[in-house]
Amino acid sequence: MYSRITGTGGYLPDKVLTNADLEKIVDTTDQWIRERTGISKRHVAAEGQFTVDLAEHAARRALEAAGRDAQDVDLIIVATTTPDRVFPSTACLLQKRLDRHGCAAFDIQAVCTGFVYALGIADKFVRTGAARCALVVGAETLTRLLDWNDRSTCVLFGDGAGAVVLEASEEPGILSTHLHADGAYEHLLTVPGGVSQGYDSLTDGHGYVTMKGNEVFKVAVNTLGRIVDETLEANKLEKSDIDWLIPHQANIRIIQATARKLGMSMDHVVVTVDEHGNTSSASVPMALDVAVRDGRIKPGEMLLMEAFGGGFTWGSVLLKF
Repeated sequence: MYSRITGTGGYLPDKVLTNADLEKIVDTTDQWIRERTGISKRHVAAEGQFTVDLAEHAARRALEAAGRDAQDVDLIIVATTTPDRVFPSTACLLQKRLDRHGCAAFDIQAVCTGFVYALGIADKFVRTGAARCALVVGAETLTRLLDWNDRSTCVLFGDGAGAVVLEASEEPGILSTHLHADGAYEHLLTVPGGVSQGYDSLTDGHGYVTMKGNEVFKVAVNTLGRIVDETLEANKLEKSDIDWLIPHQANIRIIQATARKLGMSMDHVVVTVDEHGNTSSASVPMALDVAVRDGRIKPGEMLLMEAFGGGFTWGSVLLKF
């Protein structure tokens, strides 16, 4: 038994914040942002618009693409760093929105690698027969964690959601997943406050994303190179067997470095970071959805998804579409 992606969906909030807009907020320039990140704009959730709202839009589009109804779903996993509440989970809130009662629903938190982790978990549920139709979502309102006076972080991130429907199949779909983490690097990319530390820990800037960009960049490039090798070796494949690379959309330079590792032309790399910035767990499923809907990705092609995020966490998914 395999699990196959049968439908994809994505959603971006209507509000757009361009590099020109950021020039009015912090000491930065459009040229500086584009050259170092590849980002030209990002989307920002409106006041009163929450992570579950974005997740619902993406989920409904994925279900429609799969020709499925919410009642067909027997597992809901939402990857998010920005849940609407401490509890219940965003997955439970989404389940209520979809009017689907009784199936398992839970969140997972692996920051930018969240969707890859969630897909890996859902794949195991389907392969073991514990689920036959899973809804896997990556959704974030990451701009709520930004200090808009910190030009090193506020230019990078945006809000959005992506989703897939994963179904049991006798035909190969997901071939392997590879999930890793190393908490020794927690200080390089973090929100230093938290609920267990007390709500006072979220004041005085401790509730915002902090990042040591150069160090994160170096570790990300090396780590993603290794995950490429690991994935290919596990499946006894050559680099040339990969038709499409669908990377986490964090920084164009990291994406280009991973493509070089594969010896892959950028024509076969899905790049959407210019349109929405780093949307954390939402970026991989949104990129997949864009490339599926515009016809670039075709049935039978081999896809490699990979991501790297705070923790550090990193992982990959190899699948036949």
